[in-house]
Amino acid sequence: MPETETILVTGGAGFVGSNLCHFLIEKAFQVICLDNFDNFYSEEIKQNNVIDLQNNPSFKLIKGDIRDSVLLDSVFSKNKIDFVIHLAAKAGVRNSISNPKEYFDVNVNGSICLLETMKKHNVKNLVFSSSSSVYGNKNGKMVETEICDNPISPYAVSKRSVELLNYNYHINSNFNVVNLRLFSVYGKNQRPDLVLHKFLSQILKNEPIEIYGNADTTRDYTYIDDVVNALFSSVELLKNKKKEIYEIINIGNNNPISLRQLIGFIKTATNKQDIKIIERNFVKGEVNNTHSDIDKAKKILIYNPKTSVEKGVFLFYEWYRNIKPRILKAHLKATPANTKPKLLKELAKPTQKKNKT
Repeated sequence: MPETETILVTGGAGFVGSNLCHFLIEKAFQVICLDNFDNFYSEEIKQNNVIDLQNNPSFKLIKGDIRDSVLLDSVFSKNKIDFVIHLAAKAGVRNSISNPKEYFDVNVNGSICLLETMKKHNVKNLVFSSSSSVYGNKNGKMVETEICDNPISPYAVSKRSVELLNYNYHINSNFNVVNLRLFSVYGKNQRPDLVLHKFLSQILKNEPIEIYGNADTTRDYTYIDDVVNALFSSVELLKNKKKEIYEIINIGNNNPISLRQLIGFIKTATNKQDIKIIERNFVKGEVNNTHSDIDKAKKILIYNPKTSVEKGVFLFYEWYRNIKPRILKAHLKATPANTKPKLLKELAKPTQKKNKT
């Protein structure tokens, strides 16, 4: 009987990571989840993301930072790790402009610590979560063969830098690497600051939503289950490799929609048509449009996104309705005392029932 393989997932309690950890456990892997529970949003939310895994003998949660080389050495020394899926990063394009030093420290220096520890312990199979932001402002489909030398945010630069670092470890230390450039991921466990989660929260409280620039900017929104499948397929690619691998692969939906269309899908899902919109100025660092060319993903990973944005918005709304009380309780624990009355009032509201169509 083959030995169970172990996967280290950095950033494993976050949005993408927690969905991935659940999936890998179902696939009978041993999973080590490493997360520093960064205060970008409340720790309780991320703890809730993996709370139902913590009694599973195949799951191990370690609180720690990828910049801590002593901790990383201990994790690799105590566990026979077969694959690393590197999701840990300082997130948020806008915030990176005001704090580039921290973004480079976490995203680039942290990745170097991880890569060096992998090399020391002869673990050479890596899947890295990159970003569509590396393409910068471009019209039309974004193809992996394009030269990405015009990223417009420190976050994007940090992600491109790690791709290049990964190539160096591929060339100099025989690492096998799959870099996945993810396009606007959304779905269950999504961060509260991301657009769909933020819009839905505001709409259900009858508050106006804020858009930056105008409602005609487009994004290639990709549902979380499709992204998790791509991450798993990347592990399978490394597992079954017949030669050394270094790949950069887009993971998107190949169907960009405008903010206006997204808001329309939210209206349908929530049955709320009277949504007030406040337009703000364009934000530096944000691109105007994204559109993934996924031909390479289809060929190499047999990737086939199955969830339309319309269906995905409805699925997210269903998740949000069910999880809302837990989210608010988590926020409450991490909220200053002077703002708690508003949250307590919100928590006391009944969960909205699904509207019949």
